[in-house]
Amino acid sequence: MVTDYLEGALHPRLQKAVAEHLAGCPHCREYLEQMRRTIAVSRELPADDVPADVVDALARAFAQYRRSED
Repeated sequence: MVTDYLEGALHPRLQKAVAEHLAGCPHCREYLEQMRRTIAVSRELPADDVPADVVDALARAFAQYRRSED
């Protein structure tokens, strides 16, 4: 849910509820900031450091996860 929140992919009502929760929860704000830093650092990794078969496996796993949410 955190990545969906960061990407603005949540339903607007849920996006607002998460934002309201974050306003009053320092622990969740800290976790969210950790996720933002992790994403920023991972963007700095060269694309060729991840073997193509691993990228494909991750893409398949993510697609399967997204389908299971429906």
